[in-house]
Amino acid sequence: MNNKFLKNIIFLLFVNLLIKPFWILGIDAAVQNTVGDTSYGLYLAISQFSYLFYILLDLGLTNFNSRNIAQNNNLLTKHFAGISQAKIFLTIIYFIVIFIVGWIIGYRGEQLRLLGIVGFNQVLLSFILYVRSNISALLLFKTDSVLSVLDRIFMILICSFLLWSGLFPREYFNIYWYIYSQTVSYILTLAVAIYVVLKHTGKLSMKINIPFVVVIIKKSLPYALLVLLMSFYNRLEPVLIERILPEDIAATQTGLYARAWRLFDAGNNISYLFSVILLPLFAAVIKTKDDIQSLVKQSFGIILSMTCTIAVLCIFFSHEFMELLYPQQDGEPVCDFQYRIDESSKILIILMGSFVSVSVTYIFGTLLTANGNLKYLNITAACGVFINLTLNFIFIPHFQAFGAALTSMCVQFITCVIQFFMARRIFNLKFGIPFWLRLVTFIATISLTTYFISTLCRNWPTAFVVSTIICIAIAFITRMLNYNEIRELMISSISRMKK
Repeated sequence: MNNKFLKNIIFLLFVNLLIKPFWILGIDAAVQNTVGDTSYGLYLAISQFSYLFYILLDLGLTNFNSRNIAQNNNLLTKHFAGISQAKIFLTIIYFIVIFIVGWIIGYRGEQLRLLGIVGFNQVLLSFILYVRSNISALLLFKTDSVLSVLDRIFMILICSFLLWSGLFPREYFNIYWYIYSQTVSYILTLAVAIYVVLKHTGKLSMKINIPFVVVIIKKSLPYALLVLLMSFYNRLEPVLIERILPEDIAATQTGLYARAWRLFDAGNNISYLFSVILLPLFAAVIKTKDDIQSLVKQSFGIILSMTCTIAVLCIFFSHEFMELLYPQQDGEPVCDFQYRIDESSKILIILMGSFVSVSVTYIFGTLLTANGNLKYLNITAACGVFINLTLNFIFIPHFQAFGAALTSMCVQFITCVIQFFMARRIFNLKFGIPFWLRLVTFIATISLTTYFISTLCRNWPTAFVVSTIICIAIAFITRMLNYNEIRELMISSISRMKK
């Protein structure tokens, strides 16, 4: 099982590292530079608002299905039709709720129009993730890996054509073009995903079965509560910035937060892939009562090596990253440009602390989910929501977007620590003093090395590349990563891809 995890996480990372960084840092950043902070900030706030109620589209069905099908493959044909019907019913509820709540908190006119289109995209995304959960539950990880980036591939092609083909003046490009490109990409990806599932289920009967739908929803409700609570403490910041601050600066501050959050999201997308693979693997190992200690330790070591390296590089090169991604715009005063870069750099540094914590929860939160320990996870998530709301209402009025980033870091660290200790107690996990000493040595060494290189080398791209190479080397030297094991798996993965 460890071998299966490593082979597939390598392939999944390989595919996603080819596509998603270019999408987030290239296309998505170009869109914000084109439409401006105010327009993109409004889009981000409404997008995150729509995501807060994403659980109404799912009610935990995807997580429930992934765990259940991984342990009982024969249920796929029966469950696929029933759960699909349930999701259609939930879509109606979702739209009713987001429009009512949106109206209550003050959304009007264009805001409601954006909410309707973005909400439809969330519906499409929820169906894609549900269909993919069947594919990953069947342990078809390579197929799922391709599907995980297919929508981004379509969006890259569409947005590149709109932005750079020369057929459309860039000043005509607006946020709606960007949102509609998402809609088309999601529809195409969903069609491909359904085709893959149908190959394994054969002809499906879509006859409405109300009793089955009710039973499935009841079973998934504990997952639903967990996702709802986690969505609130993970996604509230842009919404609260846009709602709490005065109207004249709210959208702009949300845009500044979005500039830094984009790099956080790029890294988070990679870390999230661990949970996609680990949930069915953990569920299968728990069912067979095999040793889970080595799988947890192996995945923990890999994700810490990766996320700590990314975090350290982003911290020491934050200013340079912001200038590279968001250059001075035509007609923008130098003082405004410097303010924008300085503020987004500070926010990025804080968000990197959140990034490491969130990534660790993808290991231990996923383990607890696979084991069905939803009561403990829900209590933890409820605490996270309370802390998030309390700190945001204190920090945002005084520190604006930077205060939201501080809140995120505090909440993610607290929930991460709680989940770690819960998992360690329930599964009697033992990492040993040598592991923690290696981890401390690794973090201290890469931090000091990157600091000195970034200070001494005036050419920052060269300093970044050298720092990255040295950080990876230190990960192997400190044995956070095992050279022989990774080498063998890379050779195996490459040979399989060629076939």
